[in-house]
Amino acid sequence: QVQLVESGGGLVQAGGSLRLSCAVSGRTFSPYAMGWFRQAPGKEREFVAAVHWSTGRTYYVDSVKGRFTISRENANNTVHLRINSLKPADTAVYYCAANARAASLTNEYDYWGQGTQVTVSS
Repeated sequence: QVQLVESGGGLVQAGGSLRLSCAVSGRTFSPYAMGWFRQAPGKEREFVAAVHWSTGRTYYVDSVKGRFTISRENANNTVHLRINSLKPADTAVYYCAANARAASLTNEYDYWGQGTQVTVSS
């Protein structure tokens, strides 16, 4: 069974930075891609960023380009999300996800983590 465990969330002031991490454990698993999503209070979960595992190509929702950076560590099956210049609007539960097959990187994932809370104070 594949498990995803996020870490790195917390309470930060606006303008600060955070790095979220997500480690994949369980059976031998080589993802096709991994991504990050977020869900703010009262809103639907939205795609934030993804990385194609073999090529390292990255994808972002337009609203976070320039502030968010997704990166991967192939050897450790770990993906990170660096968030700079945090805004109160970034407050959300952040989820990582992985898929083992070629699929849409914005909405088709096989495995999900439990989420990590990011709260940005003004």
